[in-house]
Amino acid sequence: MKLSILDQSPVSEGSSPAEALAQTALLAREAERLGYHRFWVAEHHAAPGLAGSSPEVLMAHLAAVTSEIRIGSGAVLLPHYSAYKVAENFRVMEALYPGRIDLGVGRAAGGSALSARALQDNRVNPEDIDRYEQQLKELIAFLHESDETGAVEPPHRYAGLQATPAVSTAPEIWLLGSSSASAALSARLGTGYAFARFINGNGGAEAVREYADSFAPSRAAATPQSLVAVFAVCARTSEEADRLAASMDLSLVLLEKEHLSTATPSVETAMNYTYTPYDRFSIKDNRKRMVVGSPREVREQLQALAEEYQCGELMISSHIHSFEDKLASLRLIAEACGLTRRV
Repeated sequence: MKLSILDQSPVSEGSSPAEALAQTALLAREAERLGYHRFWVAEHHAAPGLAGSSPEVLMAHLAAVTSEIRIGSGAVLLPHYSAYKVAENFRVMEALYPGRIDLGVGRAAGGSALSARALQDNRVNPEDIDRYEQQLKELIAFLHESDETGAVEPPHRYAGLQATPAVSTAPEIWLLGSSSASAALSARLGTGYAFARFINGNGGAEAVREYADSFAPSRAAATPQSLVAVFAVCARTSEEADRLAASMDLSLVLLEKEHLSTATPSVETAMNYTYTPYDRFSIKDNRKRMVVGSPREVREQLQALAEEYQCGELMISSHIHSFEDKLASLRLIAEACGLTRRV
């Protein structure tokens, strides 16, 4: 079983966005040393509690301070952008770091309605948000469907146009989603598929299996490739892990109340928060999106997820308040799951 990491660059209570981004870089270097397979960063807008608003820029830095681990986006929110520009951004990174770049794509707004409108300010029709599948097809074409000159082939509407720089390799394309609809689209287009269990904790295994069963080979990928992303907290004891997870419990409660600017609360803040009965219900339901426990318990839960989803790769994300506790959690998980350390 491969293990990977999604880091959303959360800003902890008492810390700053600059510190959060610096910690993401430190985390990527440690993840590489510990033997994790990929390290992805996210895209969020108008959300001061999450520092990662530009995954492409952050990816370039992370690839520069690491040497082997795959670096990717989880995800570039394609409806905000031109498929051509995204293709060129990732061709540049692929040229600089060949064979190490993942292009994860999603369709969420990634922020408020106002930020979405600002991101799409140059569109002729900003209300036209139903071109996602067409954009994905264009992206695949710019990265894979070219003639000997590197230009896109007919009958593409941009036939003759080349996404530069011209390089001999291309980033892996992954479609991120949390529903059967996104799984079906990924299978139809022939891309990798990442199911966001940390967003939707109710099911998903059937969608991932249907993706594998209905996968249509493409120039982007010859065989189906899937992973499942989940929140994870690990500590020496299950009691300590449960205590550390209280920060994520409160974060998700506040997010449901649309407190997008809230930094990851400390354990003390979470313990002292006055929860309503509905909050308590939400916390119990949200724990379906998490793997929490001692090293043995976390290993068993991850193995169970891999079997349930019939996939060979899991991606973990941790909104632990203390950076030292987050590092310790990733180290304990790597050791428990038998990852091979890199020198």
